Amino acid sequence: MNDYVIETKNLTKQYGTQKSVADLNIHVKKGRIYGLLGRNGAGKTTTMKMLLNLTQPTSGEVFIFGKNIRKNEKRILPRVGSLIEAPGFYPNLTGTENLRIFAELRGIPKLDAIKNSLKLVGLPYRDKKLFSEYSLGMKQRLSIALAVMHDPELLILDEPINGLDPIGIAEVRTFIRDLCDVRGKTILISSHILSEISLLADDIGIIDHGVLLEEESLQELENKNSKYIHFDLSDTSQAARILESVFKSKNFRVVDDHNILLYDTNLPQSAINRSFMQNGLEVSESHLCEDTLEDYFKKVTGGAGIA
Repeated sequence: MNDYVIETKNLTKQYGTQKSVADLNIHVKKGRIYGLLGRNGAGKTTTMKMLLNLTQPTSGEVFIFGKNIRKNEKRILPRVGSLIEAPGFYPNLTGTENLRIFAELRGIPKLDAIKNSLKLVGLPYRDKKLFSEYSLGMKQRLSIALAVMHDPELLILDEPINGLDPIGIAEVRTFIRDLCDVRGKTILISSHILSEISLLADDIGIIDHGVLLEEESLQELENKNSKYIHFDLSDTSQAARILESVFKSKNFRVVDDHNILLYDTNLPQSAINRSFMQNGLEVSESHLCEDTLEDYFKKVTGGAGIA
């Protein structure tokens, strides 16, 4: 029995000959924030619509809470809150009045549901300010209040920080993190902004042209992008033996026959070079490198494009 709240199996959406999403397999763990990261047009929104059964996949399956969404929609969706596109709020009504209309339409029975959801996102209850007078940050908060008003176990949020100023981004980030840490919600969030996903998510899936390129915890991705010494030399097998026997290190990675990356950056680079040459190796290059997460994402997606 796994602990995945969301799991997809070869999820595919095709329009004519174009695949918007191709054989996608994502795994969202309970009680964590999963960041689906990709450029605009990478397939993030299409994926989320298929998760919510708003768009039918061409092939593949979606499992939420361990159940197939297509066979159990009426039992699953009441446990899910979502923000895919901006809700149709009435500009001439207050936030409370707007939520009251949605609560009646959705048959939300709890009398304090509106008050609790507004409190959760830091908006006042029964305030006189009209929706048309809200800042972008307040509008986004109200959208998320609508998504959590029925106290769902799972939240699916598509680009919730899109268009916000830095203060609004920080505010939204804080209460999304609190929804997970304090309220125990499982959250799937999409974004094209790398810096924000890296500050918010526990796990990250990188999607590009509908294909999932990488899926790991943020910690695992950060571990891949640390300082290392890059050696370009004549024989990496011999170099590996020297690192192990002379310098007592196994913290390196052989890339190919001529390139080896040493992660023990505290070891003396000049002494290692000297030892290599004394043992008959030709060292073409050796230098200290430090890849950032941004460098890594550019590499796996084939270039620039993620902020």
